[in-house]
Amino acid sequence: MSVRRLADASVQPASFAFNEANVAAAQQWIAKYPKGREQSAIIPLLMIAQEQEGWVTKAAIETISDMLGMPRIRGLEVATFYTQYQLNPVGTRAHIQVCGTTPCMLRGSEALMDVCRSKIHHDQFHTNDKGTLSWEEVECLGACVNAPMVMIFKDTFEDLTPERLAEIIDLYDAGKGAEVKPGPQNGRHGSEPATGLTTLTSEKAILKSTRDKEAKAAAKAAKDAAAAAPAAAAANVVSQAAPAAAPAEPPASGPVAPSKSGKPKTDAPETSPALATPSPVKVAPATEKAASVRAPRHSAANANQASPEVEAVSKPRSGPKNKAEPASAFKAPETKQPVAKTAKPSLDDKNRPAGIERPATVDDLKLISGVGPKIEATLHTLGIYSFAQVASWKKAEREWVDGYLNFRGRIERDDWVKQAKALAKGGVAEYIRVFGKKPV
Repeated sequence: MSVRRLADASVQPASFAFNEANVAAAQQWIAKYPKGREQSAIIPLLMIAQEQEGWVTKAAIETISDMLGMPRIRGLEVATFYTQYQLNPVGTRAHIQVCGTTPCMLRGSEALMDVCRSKIHHDQFHTNDKGTLSWEEVECLGACVNAPMVMIFKDTFEDLTPERLAEIIDLYDAGKGAEVKPGPQNGRHGSEPATGLTTLTSEKAILKSTRDKEAKAAAKAAKDAAAAAPAAAAANVVSQAAPAAAPAEPPASGPVAPSKSGKPKTDAPETSPALATPSPVKVAPATEKAASVRAPRHSAANANQASPEVEAVSKPRSGPKNKAEPASAFKAPETKQPVAKTAKPSLDDKNRPAGIERPATVDDLKLISGVGPKIEATLHTLGIYSFAQVASWKKAEREWVDGYLNFRGRIERDDWVKQAKALAKGGVAEYIRVFGKKPV
């Protein structure tokens, strides 16, 4: 993450105060938070200060922190963390934010940045000669389908070409930014396809008035069909002697009565009228109690009885049996048994590496991967001060140090000896040559 610092003291104003309108806006924001949580308003208040001054000054951060009763360092932490806050002076008429994320990059955002470099300043966060314009590259601004795009203040300008962006920059520089219409700059409407709509070209199908007309027409057709049914029955009696005609096709439109064929039939207790549930008809309590079925008493023996349908056995359960897990089975860290610590090897052991008196200049053993300040101090107590000593350790000596540090093989895994040999031979440069990276 990039380091964000406040502007140089030479450009910082001596004080800050909200104007009358922004004082009211600030109080409105503070009132939105519960009592004791007013410090949460730091983010919107810093934005209001930025909109008023153009950028967030040190005085503004301190004033707002004091207003919210929070330490000033907390306000500085917020202002320097979020990239939405400009910590240096920006253009007085426009600060142009160019989206450089992948969709915009693929659609030519680099060319837009070249325009900013040529018309404003070669570097980001620098103003032009007049101090009226500045620019920066930002992450996604949220209109990827209309890439490439820029944002100026709170407006976005999309579907840009380098030529169109140059025109917009000139208009803002001339104080005519209000004349530029935000949104797509190529005549596109919203985020529709650049070639025009190919679907939903008519709103007729989704208008409520259209649906109401269709519903009325269907109801009228159903009513006409019902009125024509008696006449059709009479005609059928007259023509009984005639050969049977093909059955008439059902009406093409009209409401269809819901079918009950899919309604489930169940004898589940939840649908049984004998359960002790409130009756829709007022009856005597004794009558309702007599018709109700109470839950059976709890029986431990019944609860422990195996179900033949499920377990294919008819006998009491004996409880779950603990089966031995394979050694490779994953176990959550919190369920693992602590590893018993083995006793440290004796300092008088014959395999203890030979120590030396502390020399005037000691090697930085922390350059060996796996050695931190605490381990280095422990090695010093053993008389180990140089890379050459570590590089000369034999297997038995490495095992002694590994056991003394309770590393369980870490010295071999990290290959301390090979690292120490490289550092002893040529320092960091030799280490980089051997391992292809700097020591950490």
